[in-house]
Amino acid sequence: MSALSLAPRALYEEVAELLRQRIFARELAPGSWIDEMRLAEEYGISRTPLREALKVLATEGLVTMKMRRGAYVTEVNDKDQHDVYHLLSLLESDAAGVVAAQASEAELAELVSIHQELVAAIGNTDKFFVINERFHMRLLEIANNRWRDQMVADLRKVMKLNRHNSLLKSGRIEESLREHQALLEALLARDVRESVERMKAHFANGLEAADHLSAATSTQQS
Repeated sequence: MSALSLAPRALYEEVAELLRQRIFARELAPGSWIDEMRLAEEYGISRTPLREALKVLATEGLVTMKMRRGAYVTEVNDKDQHDVYHLLSLLESDAAGVVAAQASEAELAELVSIHQELVAAIGNTDKFFVINERFHMRLLEIANNRWRDQMVADLRKVMKLNRHNSLLKSGRIEESLREHQALLEALLARDVRESVERMKAHFANGLEAADHLSAATSTQQS
């Protein structure tokens, strides 16, 4: 691979994004040691921007720095999974309440449009993943709290580390779609309490599906 260019953003940010995508794609597997020298040679850069990139990923929870042992891709255990879902449920249900109370008609129409894209993507799992995340992030943008947005963005990055994605459970995509529909109906009705509860239920069901997949995998491996 040729040396990376500096523009349009700092070199370490470019490197962080490259590593982030490799982690999400499992090219760098959870728990694996990150070979800094090999990566620096592969990208045609010095180890300084690489180390700065790893610091960025460490603050996002994607990389764990171990004293005198280097950097490792973070492993997500069952407690981590529950903790992440718990926080996402709190933050995104709060955002749903704000949207129900304050969103413009045009903003609500945007969410309806994204939901329709979800419906159309029902047979394409990868596409559904992408649109599903866009729906959630757009709802957060409409709620307009940049600190909450940043926390959710980081938590969702950690959630992507887990190979037991809840949407992979058989029937979960269809179930998730129904939950989105119920949430949308509450938002369009300007029902703050119901919007909050629908979002909480969405995450509770997602966690249950993720736990089911995790348990099934453990049984197969034992």
